Amino acid sequence: MVNTYAPQIFNLAYHFTGTREEAEDLTQEIFLKLFSSIKKYKEEMNFTAWLLTLARNHLIDRYRREKKAKSMRQELDENLLTEASELSPENNLARKEVQTLVWQALDQLSPEVRLSIILFDILGKTYEEVAEILNIPVGTVKSRINRGRLQLARLLADRRPEKGGLP
Repeated sequence: MVNTYAPQIFNLAYHFTGTREEAEDLTQEIFLKLFSSIKKYKEEMNFTAWLLTLARNHLIDRYRREKKAKSMRQELDENLLTEASELSPENNLARKEVQTLVWQALDQLSPEVRLSIILFDILGKTYEEVAEILNIPVGTVKSRINRGRLQLARLLADRRPEKGGLP
């Protein structure tokens, strides 16, 4: 099944994202979604059309999550710039450097984990609010935040002062 349909799914994902790496990741995600959703398929349906619809919906959902994360990021950057205007130039520069390193680390997390971390740790939403916004159980939110914090700690550990990174 994968060998038969992977080229079509990859092409769809590639045209959606414009990058080979993201398209490969999305192709894998779509096949995982396919295998978890196969029970919903009915024999009287055209399988190719059903699969491409599933893929399209996954891509649109991903785009919406990414768009929401980007708009939150812009809002956060604006808020941080307003706060930074009250700092000394040296402290402001140090803050911008740390902010850049943290965003670079956040960008390495999966979109689901990144969005949970942003909503909870940066925007100050409660677990319940994050669960409602993302339409997932509270336990999943807690798990994502915990996993994300551990990943961030590992990513930022390489930025210790002795390595020219974070203080």
